Amino acid sequence: MQILGWALVVLVVIAVAMAIAAAIKKPASVFKNQPEEQNPMQGKKVRFVEDDSEKENADGKRGRLEAIGATSRVPSFYERFVKRALDIVLSFGGLVVLSPVFLVLSVWIFIDDPGPILFSQKRVGRDKQYFKLHKFRSMKTSTPRNVPTHMLENPEQYINRSGKFMRSHSLDELPQIWDIFIGNMSVVGPRPALWNQDWLIACRDEYGANDIKPGLTGWAQINGRDELEIPEKARLDGEYTKKLGIGMDIKCFLGSLGVFKGDSAVVEGGTGEMKRREK
Repeated sequence: MQILGWALVVLVVIAVAMAIAAAIKKPASVFKNQPEEQNPMQGKKVRFVEDDSEKENADGKRGRLEAIGATSRVPSFYERFVKRALDIVLSFGGLVVLSPVFLVLSVWIFIDDPGPILFSQKRVGRDKQYFKLHKFRSMKTSTPRNVPTHMLENPEQYINRSGKFMRSHSLDELPQIWDIFIGNMSVVGPRPALWNQDWLIACRDEYGANDIKPGLTGWAQINGRDELEIPEKARLDGEYTKKLGIGMDIKCFLGSLGVFKGDSAVVEGGTGEMKRREK
C-alpha cells in the first residue's frame, strides 16, 4: 500500500508539472506570440478558387482560398467537456506509459542521423487556427526544408532507416500525444492539414470538418489513409464530424490500434499516390 501511495504522489507531481508546462507552451504553439504567423482565414468559411497564375500548393493545385462567410458551429457538451476530459486522461497516460518508447526512438534517431530528434510543422487546427504539430524526425537533416514529403522527387531517398520503420508503424506521430495534452489536437478527429493544403481545407469546409479539433487518428485514417483522394478523405472527415460522439470515437480508436503492426495504406508520396501508381 505504501508503494502505491508513493506511486500516486509521483504521478500527481508529474501531472501538475506537465500541466504547468502545457500552460506555458500553449501560446507559442498557436502563434499567439507571433501575430504575423496567424491564419488570415481563421474562423472563416472558405472555398477554393482555381487560378493558374498562383503558385502550386501542397495539394498540387494552383489557386487560392477565398472567404465566403464565418464559421458558426457551436461545440456540443460532449465535445467541450467529455471529449476533452478523455483527451487529457488518455494523452497523460500515453506520455507516461510510452516514455520508454520515446527514449528508445530518440536514441535510435540520433544514432541513425545526428541532429534534432523532433521537428514541428505548421498545421491547421480547429476553425483553421494554425498550430505547431510535433513529430519524430524521420528524414535526413539534408532534406529540403518546408517542402511536403509528397512534393519531393523520390521522397524515399531522404528517409532514415529509423524513419522508414517509424513511418510504416506510425510511431513518428507519437509526439502528437503532447499536442493532444495541451489542447491543440484530440485523440480522434480529421488529420491536421498542412497550412498550404488549400484544396483539402476547402473540401473539408463543405462538410464542416474544419470546425472541430484535428486528431491523431480519425475516420478517414481507418478507411484508407493515403490511398484516398482528397474529396473522398474530406467526405469521410465530414461524416465523422456529423456523427461526432462517444460511439464514433470508440469505433475510430479501436480501428486504429492495428496501425502499429504496419499500415499498407501509408504511401510515400502522400494522398492519392496509391491510386496514381495503379494507373
